[in-house]
Amino acid sequence: MTSPVDRIRGYHAELRDIRRDLHAHPELAFQESRTSSLVVEHLKKWGVETHTGLAKTGVVGVVRGKTDGGRGIGLRADMDCLPIDEMNDFQHRSRNQGRMHACGHDGHTTMLLGAARYLAETRNFDGTAYLIFQPAEEGGGGGQVMVQEGLFDRFPANEVYALHNWPIMAPGTIAVRAGAMMAATDEVVITIRGKGGHAAVPQLTVDPVVAAAQVISALQTVASRNVNPLDAVVVSICSMQTSQVGAFNVIPDSVQLIGTVRSFRPETRDLAEQRVRTIAAKIAEALGASAEIRYSRGYPPTINTAKEAAFAARVGERVFGKGNVLTDVEPTMGGEDFSYMLQARPGAYVWLGQGGGPNGCFLHNPKFDFNDEVIPLGAGYLAALVEDALPAK
Repeated sequence: MTSPVDRIRGYHAELRDIRRDLHAHPELAFQESRTSSLVVEHLKKWGVETHTGLAKTGVVGVVRGKTDGGRGIGLRADMDCLPIDEMNDFQHRSRNQGRMHACGHDGHTTMLLGAARYLAETRNFDGTAYLIFQPAEEGGGGGQVMVQEGLFDRFPANEVYALHNWPIMAPGTIAVRAGAMMAATDEVVITIRGKGGHAAVPQLTVDPVVAAAQVISALQTVASRNVNPLDAVVVSICSMQTSQVGAFNVIPDSVQLIGTVRSFRPETRDLAEQRVRTIAAKIAEALGASAEIRYSRGYPPTINTAKEAAFAARVGERVFGKGNVLTDVEPTMGGEDFSYMLQARPGAYVWLGQGGGPNGCFLHNPKFDFNDEVIPLGAGYLAALVEDALPAK
């Protein structure tokens, strides 16, 4: 069986132009109206049955094979951008201030469009391909919303896959593993309240800054002393803001700490939350202050099912060659709302090497740009997942 990559190379230039158009017009979570309209326009042009309305701006394309064996496979791409000011100066840089495709979702959308065109033209499979263009991955939980609104009831995929560019891997490689690929992403806001006053007479105050400093240090014991060293957890306090700004001689009334907690296992997630709450509250109390803890559970960990991860690796070996498929890759503490789809259906989340792109930087960087050279590779791989999962009779 030949790879779909070669055929898709025939319209690589058109796909590149689509990708750059998307890059120039980034849209935030649940605001992807132009993006979804462009997706619908191309799907319909290529004869793909198209459905809109899920999760506000979501789009699902349906491609039926030459025969229908009753099975279906879902392929998902995310469409939203990040609230970042782009620092590139090429022609297709963002035209929307404060918005940027700094995570490659423009490339993901384009690769799924390329797969859609190929599948619609060839239909060399037995069953149905569901092409899921999802809004709001960057914090909006669009994947969860689509599932809650009946994604897999209306489009009954038996398994589901997603592809994400990975700049630290070379083009022409993929990585996929059974089990955790990405972490759970929880958010914590700790407000420590004391008693403000003159910095020259600290004995008449309850200093929330000192309490906050102790809390920040002690929270690092969650990873170093509470969690099994063979497990993994990250507790990062990323922002500290006092109620008094700019005065060198005023102890503030309160301090707010904002951070994130990342983990893979449910037991570790529960333990981390309990310890964050206890450490913050008790240290503040010991120093005469109080702590209000707001702990919000974010995306669950992205867990690949073993059978589908092995299948995704086999397809990768056919498309890219056995030596270009990494199955022993370490998971990352980043998060993904594709996790909600994997809770609803078996499947796998796969990283596609893109070599850092033209500017050689990692995701979420203001100078990031998707590497257009990998578009046929990713699109061909997505199409091959369908053909191999639903082989033609």
